[in-house]
Amino acid sequence: MSSPGRGPQQGHDDSGREPSPFIELDRAAWAALAAETESPLTAEEVRRLRGLGDSLDIEEVREVYLPLSRLLSMYVGSAGRLHRKQEEFLQRPVPPRTPFVIGLAGSVAVGKSTTARVLQQMLAHWPEHPNVALVTTDGFLYPNAELERRGILQRKGFPESYDRRALLRFVVDIKSGKDEIEAPTYSHLVYDVVPDEKIVINRPDVVIIEGLNVLQPARVREDGRTGLAVSDFFDFSVYVDAGTSHIRQWYVERFMRLRETAFRDPGSYFGKYVDLDHEAALAEAARIWDTINGPNLTDNVLPTRSRATLVLRKDRDHSVRYVRLRKL
Repeated sequence: MSSPGRGPQQGHDDSGREPSPFIELDRAAWAALAAETESPLTAEEVRRLRGLGDSLDIEEVREVYLPLSRLLSMYVGSAGRLHRKQEEFLQRPVPPRTPFVIGLAGSVAVGKSTTARVLQQMLAHWPEHPNVALVTTDGFLYPNAELERRGILQRKGFPESYDRRALLRFVVDIKSGKDEIEAPTYSHLVYDVVPDEKIVINRPDVVIIEGLNVLQPARVREDGRTGLAVSDFFDFSVYVDAGTSHIRQWYVERFMRLRETAFRDPGSYFGKYVDLDHEAALAEAARIWDTINGPNLTDNVLPTRSRATLVLRKDRDHSVRYVRLRKL
């Protein structure tokens, strides 16, 4: 990865630069790759997909996510052709190929959930793969009672707070070609996994798996052997990136907006923050970031950025400034 001080490359001409396994394109160069393609989403659809505090608009969709959806569609098509060629080589009947799996990672408050929803809608408009499923890894968090039992409730979102075996089994089932797969659900209102409530996925063409730690490498076992990682089963991965100071600011701003909206719901786990005065609420949001989300980003999430196939780098206003793509 390039150093923070180095500006993005302009695209295809690497002359005079140090060799790199990545290609960087500024926003204009990236947008030009889909200049002749019409966006399938309307302004109203984009508004509904936008997350709290995100500045997503139809221009962002056209200039950033339309080229990305085109690229991903090419990858899906190429994987299908390779699948057929491999089965022919093995002299076997050609069965349906397994779903194309996209991992999507990034910090809390960086806008990865919005990116996931937009990509789901964009990809579903391409006729080659109309069935696009979206699963978040929040459902694979241990329930709050289990986190309390383990003494790690304050480390929710850290790698150890997830049932990684269950998440790995889920992804393995997808890539095994199972017809029907279940995933647990999570409620941000009550801040917990919802017991006995499942998402059912039926033979998707594409599955987007969105979460903080989906690009984590495999753990080394006690016997010294390395196990499997969820990302071992990804066909493509995206990391939504931004400056840490910007993400911190977005988190605090989102926290303050939620105090006026979702936190006021009688069932909200976070109702305790509603009665704080403005300055106390700002201080609490900053404390949560500085003691939980910030350290998790620095220690666990950000180090996985270099593992992504593609990085979307955002600017202070949430707009994507440049794209970094791993070379083939």
